[in-house]
Amino acid sequence: MIDQELPESPETAATPQPVLRCGFVAIVGRPNVGKSTLLNALLDRKVSIVSPKPQTTRHRILGIRSSEESQIIFVDTPGLHAGGKRAMNRHMNRAAVMSLNDADVNLLVIEGPRWLDEDQRILDQLVARGRPIILAVNKVDKITPRERLLPFIEELARKAQFVEIIPMSGLKRSNIESLPGLIAKHLPLSPPHFPLDQVTDRSPQFQASEIVREKLTLRLHQELPYGLTVEIERFAEEDGRLLINAVIWVERAGQKAIVIGHGGEQLKEVGRSARIEMSELFGRSVHLELWVKVKENWSDSEAALRQLGYES
Repeated sequence: MIDQELPESPETAATPQPVLRCGFVAIVGRPNVGKSTLLNALLDRKVSIVSPKPQTTRHRILGIRSSEESQIIFVDTPGLHAGGKRAMNRHMNRAAVMSLNDADVNLLVIEGPRWLDEDQRILDQLVARGRPIILAVNKVDKITPRERLLPFIEELARKAQFVEIIPMSGLKRSNIESLPGLIAKHLPLSPPHFPLDQVTDRSPQFQASEIVREKLTLRLHQELPYGLTVEIERFAEEDGRLLINAVIWVERAGQKAIVIGHGGEQLKEVGRSARIEMSELFGRSVHLELWVKVKENWSDSEAALRQLGYES
C-alpha cells in the first residue's frame, strides 16, 4: 500500500500571510526638525514623545502603519549631530546610524527654508548607502513669504537624486496624506513583519517612562533635561488600575532640588500631567509615584546607559 499525504483540512491548514509592500523607513535628520511629530501624525497616534528642545528622542522607536496594500515600519531616530562627546551623544548617533543600515527607504526631514552643514552631512551618508531617499521639507507653514518655497525646492532637487520631495507640515498635518503611498512604492514585496493591528514595538513600561520624561523636558529649562532619565521600577495592575512607580535619575544633587521644586510643586505637576496622559493611553485609572535620585554623571557612562535601558 502506498502512503499518500492527505490535504490539510480548512481547520488545520495554516492561514497564508498576505504579501504586501512591506519594509523599514528610517526617519532621519538633524535634531529638532520635527521627526517625532511627523511620525505621530503619520500614525494618527502618539508613539514618540515631542518637545521643542533638541535631542528629545534618545531611542530607536518603531511606529507601524498597516493597510491592505502595505505595512510601513517607520523608525524614529535620534537626530544625527556632531560635536557631542558624552556617552549619551554617542549612543544617539549609533542608534540613528543603525537605523540607516537597516532601512529600505530613508525619509530625510529638514526644516524649510534652511539647509545647514548638518543636513548635508546626513545627506552624504544616505547617498553612500544607495537606498531611495525621500526628502520631507517640514514646517513649510512657517515660510514667509510663500514665494520662497519653490526656489528652495528647486535648489534642493540639485543636491541629490531624491525619489520624491514633499513640502509639508507635520504639526499641522498638512500635505502628509500622500506620503505613505509614495513610500510604499519603493518597499519590497513581503509578508508583514508585525501583526496588522500592532502600532509600535515599545512596551507599556517604556511608554510610561517616556511620558514622564516628556513632562519633565517641557517644564525644565536650559540643560537639565539632558541630565535626567526615567526608570520604571513597578508596573502592575491591581483592582482594575495601574500602579506605576518611577525613578527620575539626575546627575547632581543640585538637579534633584530643581526637579522636586519648592515644596515639591514641580514634581507634583509633572506627576499630575503624566498620570492624565497615561490614563488616556492605557485606558484605565493610573496611580503614579515618582522619586528623584542621583546617579553621578550617568549620561557619560556606557555602563550606566546600559543599566538604564539604553541599547548598545
